[in-house]
Amino acid sequence: MSLDLALEKVRDTAFLLDAIRAADELTAAARHTTGPAAVQLLTEAISDDDQVLSIAAVQALGALPDDAAAAAVSDLLSDTRPYLREHAAWALGSRTPWPDAIGPLVSGVSAGGFPTVIHQRALRRWARTSADDVAVALEGALLIADDPAGRARLVDTLSLVPGDVAVRSLLRVAGDEGESFLPRAAAVAALGGRGRSRRNGYGDAVRAMVGRLMQQDDALTGVARLAAFDLAGSGRPESLPARFGLSIGQLFLHADLDRQLSRAGAGDNGGIATMLVRLGDALVAQPGVDRVLTMSRGSVDAALDALTGPTDGHLLAPIPLMSEPVDAAGAWPLSVAAERGIRRVLTANGRVDVVHLRMADVGSMAAAAVAARLGIPTVFTLAPDPHAVIHALDMTGALTRANFGAVDEREHYWFRTGLVHRLATGARHCALFPRPKLRDQLRDLLGVDIDDQPGRYTVVPEGIDLSVTKAAKTDVHATRHHPALLELEQLVAGLPEHRRGLPLAVSVGRLHRVKGMATVVEAWATRPELRERCNLLIIGGDLAQPSLDERGQLTAFEKIVTDNPSAAAGLLIPGHRPNDVVAHWLAAAALGLGDLVAPGGVYICGSLKEEFGLAIIEAIAAGLVVVAPDGGGPATYVEEGVTGFLVDTRSPAAVGEGASAALARSIRPVTTSGSPAPAG
Repeated sequence: MSLDLALEKVRDTAFLLDAIRAADELTAAARHTTGPAAVQLLTEAISDDDQVLSIAAVQALGALPDDAAAAAVSDLLSDTRPYLREHAAWALGSRTPWPDAIGPLVSGVSAGGFPTVIHQRALRRWARTSADDVAVALEGALLIADDPAGRARLVDTLSLVPGDVAVRSLLRVAGDEGESFLPRAAAVAALGGRGRSRRNGYGDAVRAMVGRLMQQDDALTGVARLAAFDLAGSGRPESLPARFGLSIGQLFLHADLDRQLSRAGAGDNGGIATMLVRLGDALVAQPGVDRVLTMSRGSVDAALDALTGPTDGHLLAPIPLMSEPVDAAGAWPLSVAAERGIRRVLTANGRVDVVHLRMADVGSMAAAAVAARLGIPTVFTLAPDPHAVIHALDMTGALTRANFGAVDEREHYWFRTGLVHRLATGARHCALFPRPKLRDQLRDLLGVDIDDQPGRYTVVPEGIDLSVTKAAKTDVHATRHHPALLELEQLVAGLPEHRRGLPLAVSVGRLHRVKGMATVVEAWATRPELRERCNLLIIGGDLAQPSLDERGQLTAFEKIVTDNPSAAAGLLIPGHRPNDVVAHWLAAAALGLGDLVAPGGVYICGSLKEEFGLAIIEAIAAGLVVVAPDGGGPATYVEEGVTGFLVDTRSPAAVGEGASAALARSIRPVTTSGSPAPAG
C-alpha cells in the first residue's frame, strides 16, 4: 500500500481500534518509502487536529529511512504536546542512533513517569552501536541532576549500556558515600551484571566493590549481597541444569504475596494475586510438576531469604524493585529493576521450562524480555484489554480522535495495545478467557482470528480452591467461634439495633474505579427499599495507608453517605481482609450468623469489566446469589435468574435493580426453624 493511501485509511477508518491497527500498515508503508515528499506528507499529518492521525504519522515518520525524517522526529521531542513527545521517543527507538536526540532522550529518562520506559527503550537500542555516546550523555546528566529518584533512573539506564565507560560510572556512583541511597543502590544492583562480562576491563574492580559493600552493615548490604549472587551466576542460560520435573514461572509484579494472602484486597492485590498463590499450590500437587515460582514485588531481604530457601515445591519469589510500593500504572519506570530481579529468579535453581504471563503491564513486559534472552518459552493469557475499554469509550463518545492523545498520555492505550500484540506474538501458546462470542470479539477488538492457527489458542476458565469455601461453610454450620466469624459478629453488633439481623449484601475487591465499588455503594444507598432490606459490607482497600485510587473511592463513599445520611446506619467498610477471612464472611452471608446476620445475603460486583471474576465464583460457591457485569467472563457462567443477575454495571440504577432481584431470589419462604432459607 502506498504511503498516501495508508494515511487516508488511518484518517477515514470509523472506529478507533481499527485506526490504531491501520497505523501499523502506515508504518509498514513508510519503511519502503523515501524522499522529501514523504517527510512533508507525514509532517503535515502530525499537525492535524485528529490526534490519532497525528500519532500514527509520528510512528510512520520514525520508520522513514531518511535523515530528514530522523531530524523531524528528533525535533518532536521538544513539542508542546506531551503525547507527541512520547511517541517521538518511541519512534526513534526503532531507528539507527541520531546524535542530536540522545540528550533529549536522557532528559526524558530523568523526568520520570511512563516516558522513562519509552526513553530507556530507545537509548538501550542505540547503545548497541553507540555505547560510549549514550554513556557520556548519561554521565553528563548525572552531573547536573539533583533529584535522587531521577538520578536512580539515570543509573538504571547506564546499566543497560555496554562497555567500560558505563561500568566506570557505575563504580563511581556505587562507591560515593555522599551519594543518595536510591542512585547508589541502583548502581550496586547494576554491578551484579557486569563482573561476568569478558568485554569490560573492570571485572576485578566490580567484584572488589561489591565485596567491600557486602561487609558494611548498612542499607546497601543487602543490595550488595544480591549483586554478589548475580556475579556468581554463570550468565549462560544454556549452562543451567535441567530439573527432573516441570518448572513453571508465573508472576504478578504489583502484588504483596504471602501464604496467608494477608494483603488480599489492598492496593493492587486483587483476585489475580489470590489465584496465583492457590494455583501454584495446585500445580505442584500435579504429577510431573517439580516447582512453581510465583514472582511478585518484595524487599531486598525477602529476595535474599528466598534465594537461600527451598528449591522445590511452590516458591514465592520476591522481586526487589528498589522503590516504595506503587500501583501498576505507576510502575513502568521500574522495568530495569524488574528485569534484573526476574532474571535472578529464573536462573537461581536450574532452568525454568515455561513462564506464564497474564497482563499487559511492566511485569509481563520485563518477564517476556528476560524469557526471550534465556530461551524460555512463554504462555500468554490473551484478553481484549485495553481494547474493550477503548471500544466502549469510543462508542459512548468519551474517547474521540480529538482527545485521544491527551487521554493516551495518561492511560497509554497505544503502547498497551501494542504490548498485548507483542506478548501474544512472542508466546508459544495463548490462553483465552471464556466470553460470549469469543471469536467475534477477538477478531473485532484485537484483530486476531483464532481459527487461522487453532493450535495456538486454548480457552481456559480460571478457577478457585473449593476446599477453602467448603471449610468456611463447615465452620459456619458447626461453630461461631472461628476468629473470622467472631470478627464479623463484632462488626455487625456495632450497627444500630434495628439494623442487626438483616441479610448482608457483600462486595469484595480492590478499591479501584474499575472495580465499581462506589457504584455498588450508590446503588444500595439511593434505593430505600433495598437499603432497608439488607446491610452492605464492602471488603477491600488499605484504610490505614490508602493509595491514590483507594482515596478516590473512599472519598466517593463519603459523598454518597453525605447525600444519603440514612445509609450510614447499614454500611460496613472494614477494609481488606485475608482470603480465608473473606471466605468465612461470604459463607456467613449465605448461611446466616446467629441473630446478627440473617441468611440469604447476596453478592454484588460493580466492576466495569471482569475478564473472568474470581470473587464472583467464590460467592456463588458460598451459596450467594450474585449481581455481575453483563459481559466478559461472568456472562458465560452466571445462570440468569438462578445463580445471579447480569446487569449494566455502568449504571447504579441497574446495579440496584439487580441487587433487589437477587435478594428476592435469595430469600426463600420461612423454614421450620423460623429463618428464611438461602438460595443455592
